[in-house]
Amino acid sequence: MSRIGKQPVVVDAAIKVDLKGGTLNVQGPKGKLSQTFREEVSIAWDEAAKQIQVTRNGETPFHRAYHGTSRALIANMIKGVKDGFSRNLDIVGVGYNAKLQGKKIILAIGFCHPVEIPIPEGLEVECPKPVRIEIKGADKQLVGEFAAQIRRIRKPEPYKGKGIKYENEHIIRKAGKSFGA
Repeated sequence: MSRIGKQPVVVDAAIKVDLKGGTLNVQGPKGKLSQTFREEVSIAWDEAAKQIQVTRNGETPFHRAYHGTSRALIANMIKGVKDGFSRNLDIVGVGYNAKLQGKKIILAIGFCHPVEIPIPEGLEVECPKPVRIEIKGADKQLVGEFAAQIRRIRKPEPYKGKGIKYENEHIIRKAGKSFGA
């Protein structure tokens, strides 16, 4: 049995849970999320104990893998609507910066033109400093995907470390060319 999958997900009192068929709707102070699950797992909502229990309907390797994955997705939904998720990006480079303009983030990162990226619905983006981007939201997958999309525009290069990197990311540096005499 999956060690993660067999653990119940405890739901806080401030969170509303609605389970219809294979679709789970969760609503809390940070937002509202919905997820549809496949028939390989059964989801049971215990109103009295304020717990969600996930059980699998077979013993194939896929059933066992999907069991733990489903439970982790539900736990992330509960945590997201209660506390939210955040991802911070740092911009490294002379003249590189970011600013917000309405529902877009504008990056000046060494190209001949500024790069404009629309902010997806359900995310909150802040630029407390011109070289820092903070992405917040209830959906862990959406927060991570948007952060990766921004980072992908100008990945950190290995010689000077210039580019967009995650907050605590360690960039492995290479030595420059050396000439022998």
